Amino acid sequence: MKRIVSISLGSSRRNHKHLIEAAGEKVEMERIGTDGNVNDAIRLVRELDGKVDAFGLGGISMYLYAAGRRYVLREAQRIANHAKRTPVVDGAGIKHTVEGRLARIFEEKSGEKLAGRKALIVSATERYPMAESLVAAGCRLVIGDLVFALELPIPLYSLRALDRVGKAFLPLICRLPIKLLYPTGSKQEEQTAKKATRYLEEAEILAGDFHYIRRFLPEKLDGKVIISNTVTQADREILAERGASWLVTASPELGGRSFATNILDALVVGVSGRRPEELTAVDYEKYLKKFSLNPRVENLQS
Repeated sequence: MKRIVSISLGSSRRNHKHLIEAAGEKVEMERIGTDGNVNDAIRLVRELDGKVDAFGLGGISMYLYAAGRRYVLREAQRIANHAKRTPVVDGAGIKHTVEGRLARIFEEKSGEKLAGRKALIVSATERYPMAESLVAAGCRLVIGDLVFALELPIPLYSLRALDRVGKAFLPLICRLPIKLLYPTGSKQEEQTAKKATRYLEEAEILAGDFHYIRRFLPEKLDGKVIISNTVTQADREILAERGASWLVTASPELGGRSFATNILDALVVGVSGRRPEELTAVDYEKYLKKFSLNPRVENLQS
């Protein structure tokens, strides 16, 4: 049996384990949260290195993207460097394949059109292909990287603007501790009504990392489309109760949640037996189809 482990800087309260059969092979997928403790994440990597088939790195991305370049987050690299035998992935394979098609998949399965609708992506440097797909669908894009990661009331309105800002500041930002940029540990469980909430209120489509979305979630989501991932059953219920119309995730519902992209990446790497650098976008698409792991498009009000 294959074993896939996601080591996350997120809350341990969201830990989960699920057994699936992928291409005739049993695979145990597990998510272990370290409550924001980087040293605990490093300890787990050391303990499990060589004993599992692939690591997913959760609660932190290995890379951020802008202006056609890839920038390495130093703290993520520090964690990953302690894996000497087991490959480590952060979800980039899924983000650059499946997530780049989610807008089109939503239109095809829902019968709705996104053109002309205001779409907020909370962190485009982490999910650049998703941002590109919203632009291609004709959305009026609002980019929230500065708003949500740095708490600066400066939304951006084009990928060109994001590229300029990213080129100037990502080399510095990638040196910062992740806790200054992203909710880790118990902060992932908090819901905070701050000034940033108004950007979610004003948009018709909320896209990107769900921990940012959940933390600043408005009380009313009437008719909004949520395009995200790492959504638990409790998260789904909150979205439905507040009136969101559709939930779209790159991964299907498995054991009561949509697993994070880093776990899907690790699943492909672990079952294929190949190194991450050997896999192309076509490979990821092929394996996910082989595993029958299709994106979810769910009407929350049906």
